[in-house]
Amino acid sequence: MNLVAHTPKIAQQEKGEGILKGEHKKNIAVLDGVRACAIIAVMAFHINLMALNDLWDLPHHPFASALATFGGSGVTLFFVLSGFLLFLPYARALLFQASWPSARQFYLKRAVRIIPAYYVALFLIVLIFQQKYLQPDRWKQLSLFLVFFMDSSRATFRQLNGPFWTLAIEWQFYMLLPLLALGFLLIARRLPSLPGQRLFVMLGCCGLVIVWGLVLRLLGNSSLAQHQTSLIGRALLIFLYGVQGKYLENFAIGMIICLCYTYAWHAENGVIIRQRFRRATLLLGAGGVALLLFTAIWHFNVLHMQLPIFAFMDILTPQFNWLNEMIIAVGYGSCMMAILFGPVWVQSLFAWRPLCWIGFISYGLYMWHLPLLDFFNHKILPQIPAFSHVGLYLSYWLWLILIVMPIAVASYQLIEKPCIQFGSRLARRYAS
Repeated sequence: MNLVAHTPKIAQQEKGEGILKGEHKKNIAVLDGVRACAIIAVMAFHINLMALNDLWDLPHHPFASALATFGGSGVTLFFVLSGFLLFLPYARALLFQASWPSARQFYLKRAVRIIPAYYVALFLIVLIFQQKYLQPDRWKQLSLFLVFFMDSSRATFRQLNGPFWTLAIEWQFYMLLPLLALGFLLIARRLPSLPGQRLFVMLGCCGLVIVWGLVLRLLGNSSLAQHQTSLIGRALLIFLYGVQGKYLENFAIGMIICLCYTYAWHAENGVIIRQRFRRATLLLGAGGVALLLFTAIWHFNVLHMQLPIFAFMDILTPQFNWLNEMIIAVGYGSCMMAILFGPVWVQSLFAWRPLCWIGFISYGLYMWHLPLLDFFNHKILPQIPAFSHVGLYLSYWLWLILIVMPIAVASYQLIEKPCIQFGSRLARRYAS
């Protein structure tokens, strides 16, 4: 009798949980559109570097030039996204004592997702565009690309294929994350089981990761670390810092967003928390955009062209190398929060199918776009009759659509997707 009496209540509860889970998954799906924005920004950045001077005179268009040369910050958005998405299962385990994710499954899924398509791209790019790496005197450098440490030497940093250095950063974060999460778990086990208290402590742990990243960036940029430390100290710094840092602060921003998002979706008062975040989305979005506009101008002033109109920012130049990435990550993170908790019309923009489709093939686009654009710029374009400035600029995008995108689709369909499915089957087999 009790079972019959409670069955409607249980069914209603399960139905409600099912709706919540469906909404939760749909909510995260908009990040495919965010990923598409990141890869579009990166591709636009490289096209702008090749063609922008022919389109307009940069000093006479300072604000537009600052935005046009800021697309490389899409890499930062990729790092924030990785921190968010990969930390999701750990966040739920840390806050709500859910089952702990398997490190073996995590490493397996990351390996099959990243390595096969990367190795295919690496070897084909070497064979087609960078045959000098087949020479014995380049094998040492090539070996760093094979083990994802091409960010650790100036001889390989942004060489062979410019975007590859970020894959080294991503891969090293993959190796570190389960160990980092275990450290968080050791702290969480000493805490009460109340998710709210755990949230604040875990946010503090992510704050320590940010401090770690910033301190390493300060040390790495200092002349003392670069020239006056011992041989062992320099070797350790190369491992911990590389040429341009390991961007831990960027990943940690994504982890902070992940903790807040997970708590909002699984806490008992989650509906109220989500409503509060939703009311703050305008402030979060506007603040994030303002930070990105600020850093775009700062970035242009320091790295591209110091103009009188931006002279007021010169006082900040000494802080650029260690603080710039952090501010960009906070800007993108604020925008991500505004999207994740924003109104339906905002989420619909990023859930637009063509945009999400670009997000699906973004890995192939990321690896292949620059060598193919370089080939077009140096081999194809000189053979074509002269364009107008606008026509020249549009020709790069036409090449991207007609040549680069099909190759990225082939990479996804023939390599990435089968490997993802294979990894999922292996993971289920290990879990059973």
